[in-house]
Amino acid sequence: MPQPPFTSEATLSGRVIAIPETRELDVFAAMLERRGATVLRCPLVAILDAPDPAPVLEWIRQFNAGGCDDLILLTGEGLRRLLACIDRHAPELRAPFVERLAAVRKITRGPKPARALRELGLKPEIAADVPTTAGVIAALTPFDLTGRRVGVQLYGTEPNLPLMEFLQQAGAVPLTVAPYVYADKSADEAVRALLDQLAAGVVDAIAFTSTPQVTRLFAVADAATVQAALSKTLVAAVGPVVAETLASRGIQAQITPTESFFLKPLTTALEARLSVKHPGE
Repeated sequence: MPQPPFTSEATLSGRVIAIPETRELDVFAAMLERRGATVLRCPLVAILDAPDPAPVLEWIRQFNAGGCDDLILLTGEGLRRLLACIDRHAPELRAPFVERLAAVRKITRGPKPARALRELGLKPEIAADVPTTAGVIAALTPFDLTGRRVGVQLYGTEPNLPLMEFLQQAGAVPLTVAPYVYADKSADEAVRALLDQLAAGVVDAIAFTSTPQVTRLFAVADAATVQAALSKTLVAAVGPVVAETLASRGIQAQITPTESFFLKPLTTALEARLSVKHPGE
């Protein structure tokens, strides 16, 4: 399929953009490189199946048996990992899982879990207007949750205490599952090299696409070092969750998509901010 005309205009020619993305690294890099950018690839985290599938399978069996009235899907990755766990360890659970998934009230945090549901021919009954935990809480606030058993697919192993407290105070019984974990992808030396390049001012922008990427940077170097390095470049965030995580670390995201929080809108936002319009810019 031919690319849109603007992609051949090298609108990002001469720009250097760092991307810590892992899962869709090649896709994201290609979008930027087609626009003429030089891409620094530094995948900061890897997404892995839960090291012990037993608790995940036990949650699935409980879910299949009618143990949940509602299911909150925080990520599309989470639903896909649940299905992958079933296919790998107990394929006989897949049909009843999808059947039960169709029957429960499904709440999605953003477009990615909604898209994962569509892959199964399903859709959410309740969708957060803003793809954050606060957005999920706001979406559920008008409903009576007293006595409802609410499955919660966690974001990695983050316990999401604000959501748990909300559900418990609303009289619901939360039942959590963590089908995947984040593991370090790049060696510390590579992460420090990225920070050195940022600090040297040779990178025009860094584009964060998940909160663990931010956490990883601050795990490798002290806060002052990371903040100083990021102050020398434009910081982009794929959506409000990542932007809020950056803000909690004292970093302001200057580039974010305005509506849809995917790689393509993020690329468009980077292009709008960094587009090369004049040779002497």
